[in-house]
Amino acid sequence: MGKATLVVMAAGMGSRFGGLKQIEPIGPGGEALLDFSVFDAKRAGFDKVVFIIKKQIEQDFKSIVGSRIEKQGIDVEYVFQETNMLPEGYTCPETRQKPWGTGHAILCCKGVVNEPFVVVNADDYYGVSAYQSIYDYLMNNPENNYCMVGYRLGNTVTENGTVSRGVCQVEDGFLKTITEHTKIAPDGLSATPNGDVQLSLDTVVSMNMWGFTPDIFDHLQEGFEAFLAENINSEKGEYLLPFLVDDLIKAGKKNVAALTTEDKWYGVTYKEDKEPVVKAIKALCDANVYPFK
Repeated sequence: MGKATLVVMAAGMGSRFGGLKQIEPIGPGGEALLDFSVFDAKRAGFDKVVFIIKKQIEQDFKSIVGSRIEKQGIDVEYVFQETNMLPEGYTCPETRQKPWGTGHAILCCKGVVNEPFVVVNADDYYGVSAYQSIYDYLMNNPENNYCMVGYRLGNTVTENGTVSRGVCQVEDGFLKTITEHTKIAPDGLSATPNGDVQLSLDTVVSMNMWGFTPDIFDHLQEGFEAFLAENINSEKGEYLLPFLVDDLIKAGKKNVAALTTEDKWYGVTYKEDKEPVVKAIKALCDANVYPFK
């Protein structure tokens, strides 16, 4: 099979969780959730991982996580996402501290990633079948479509608060629209600016697991410059990857295959989420899904 890269977004600081979720010990041997992502990706066929991090966490990240990941026998590279990394002609406002968003994070990989790749969050557990299905699609993709793995909403909520999810409309196996819902309760009730909306727990949602071909970088560059033209002075505005994908679909520029999984997603959105996630991951290790002990 061909070469493919895992890109892990790990530059966020985890404001609701209250710390560096990216390196929080979850596994029985102190592994972070991203250890399991890398293991699943390598098992599926990916041969390189690129971590997107902030320069300020480089030393801790490399010593705590990077050295451990390298032992899995996969090539490891690092890319930095900083607020001042902007196209020519733009200067970051001095008051801006928040990263420019997931679209900007992936754009920072331009020149480093030159092969099909999958994008994931560092602090999410996606499951074995998700990596295998997205790798297989990318390796058998003559039309150079993009793809995503969608999850059932009921498999992604937490009892400890509301969550943000990209609600997907899927037709004939392809993503048609994706709409961000920022306050979804455990029962699927979503608070929106236009009132509450009841979502079915079977609704397909995006957990930011995307598969791309390298031409995405040209689209990201163009979209980011358009975003900055209107938002350069914003302190919190973000250039988000799902928004760009949605724009490309609506413009008829790209087809995005929707690869739906019935696996359960795990993540630590709130501190109270950690204990049940630790138990779930331990059960997977005890069942020999993973070699971590």
